[in-house]
Amino acid sequence: MSGKVKHRTAANTAEAATVTVNEKILKECHNLYTDADNGLVTIGESLGLKLLPPRKKINVMLMGNHSAGKSSFINWYVEEHVQRTGVAIETQGFSFVTSGRKRESLTGNATLHLYPHFKTLQEIEVHGVLSGQIDLECLLQSASGVVDYLNTEISTSKQKKFSLVTFIDTPGLVDGDMKYPFDVNQSILWLGDLCDLIFVFFDPIGQALCKRTLNIVEQLNESHPERIRFYLSKADEAGHESDRQRVMMQIVQELCKRPGLNKTGFEMPTIYISNPSKPSRCVNQIEEVCKDIEKTINQTIQNTLNQLERDCEQISTLVDNTIRADNMARSHNFKAKLKGMGFSLFGFLLPVALIFTLLVASAPRHILNNLIGEDMAVAMVSFMVPITALWENVEDENQLAILAMVLVASGLCLIISRIINKSKPTLQRRSKKILIEKQEYVNSHVKAQKKKLYAEYLQQSVSEHDL
Repeated sequence: MSGKVKHRTAANTAEAATVTVNEKILKECHNLYTDADNGLVTIGESLGLKLLPPRKKINVMLMGNHSAGKSSFINWYVEEHVQRTGVAIETQGFSFVTSGRKRESLTGNATLHLYPHFKTLQEIEVHGVLSGQIDLECLLQSASGVVDYLNTEISTSKQKKFSLVTFIDTPGLVDGDMKYPFDVNQSILWLGDLCDLIFVFFDPIGQALCKRTLNIVEQLNESHPERIRFYLSKADEAGHESDRQRVMMQIVQELCKRPGLNKTGFEMPTIYISNPSKPSRCVNQIEEVCKDIEKTINQTIQNTLNQLERDCEQISTLVDNTIRADNMARSHNFKAKLKGMGFSLFGFLLPVALIFTLLVASAPRHILNNLIGEDMAVAMVSFMVPITALWENVEDENQLAILAMVLVASGLCLIISRIINKSKPTLQRRSKKILIEKQEYVNSHVKAQKKKLYAEYLQQSVSEHDL
């Protein structure tokens, strides 16, 4: 038993030693949200606030024409091509390439279990069927849907920033009679909403002649222009420099024909996978892609830490508002109860006082003397003299009316007391105590962790005396 524990501890220590600072920060931020007992998601749900846990990695989607070099780029970034065991290959479906503990391949259902936020993909074809937008052949094909064309490749590589990146390799896009077994356009557009970066690859052969590719890029550009990056892949296959310039001019012309893609400051770096046996004089800007990925990772870390602080403030404010509303409800209930008791007492004592007055006025003196004593009877009768005299001056037919009015007034007072005495719901003392404890946990522990993680992040680029 002890041997197993030591073995596991050693494995965890070895794994922790290979974790980068940025990876550790994103992982700890994710744990602060997803902790079963004191996670921000659980605390937010108890306050009616829905929080989304941050992702541990950024998503980079690669799209382009058929054989545009998307899979080759992923294999180069992961550096598994050196071992001749590439993780990405040209397919008709979507491949998720991510890092993990063990080299493994996952099918569609396993992929959706690993990435539950991508489950909407399996509903895309169903929606198309219900809306009647596809023909009978597509209806038969939709039985498989997108799920059967999803797969995940898990690699143990720690090269570059791969431990913080999930690549999404999309199907190669072609025009003509090519039919996909799912709505590829809608699938790519939906994935584009969840990605941090969208790389569009144009190669010297396909160039920008594929209308399907340009249509999808134009639609993505309408909603996420800041995420899209254009690259001329396989630039070393374009021939001489003049041929390469001609290819780039053709691509730019095709893009400029689209109003949504015709913009200033357009950039399209040339990239290719260098081959020592085939040296090329073409400028290779593939390292700029890595810098762009690293920049996005840094922005994601900053955004995650900033969002963590905002969520903490939001939870703290909600707790304050909840306690304030509970105190106001308790104050309202106390005042309402006092008013209700006053009206109830008045409604109950009014007829009792009238009946008591009539009984005292009409009762013989010797009975009162025997009941309460002579001195008390004399005092009570003298006190009742004005009321008795007033009642005697009232005519007999009006006395019943006065009695009825007194009873009606008494009933109204009792009804008003019931209406006023309605109380607002309040928190139990235990629930209120738990809320305060959660607020203290967020303010003391979570904010302290956020400050510590921010310091660790800044220490990578700033000297200690500047912190």
